[in-house]
Amino acid sequence: MATGETQIDNGIFRVTKWTIESGDAIPMHVHDVEYVVVPLVNDIMHVTNSDGSELVAEIRIGQSYTRPAGAEHTVANRGSGTIEFVEIEKLL
Repeated sequence: MATGETQIDNGIFRVTKWTIESGDAIPMHVHDVEYVVVPLVNDIMHVTNSDGSELVAEIRIGQSYTRPAGAEHTVANRGSGTIEFVEIEKLL
C-alpha cells in the first residue's frame, strides 16, 4: 500500500515522505501548489495524468525535480522494489 508520512506542516511548507510498495499506487490527486520531489531511491515511477497520458519517470537518488500547481495524476510502482521520495509543497 502507498503511504504518506507528513513530516512538516507549518503553514509555509508541507513535507511528506511517500512510500509506494511494488504493485501499489498513490490514487489520483491534485496539487494546489507547485512542489518539489526528492527521490530516495533509483527506480521507475509511472505517472498517469487525468487526461490518460502517461509519463515513465526514471528517478535517481537526490536528483530533485519540480511539478506545477494543478497537476492531477496518480503515481504507480510497477517494479519489484519499494519507491520512496520526499515531496515538498510551498504553501505560501
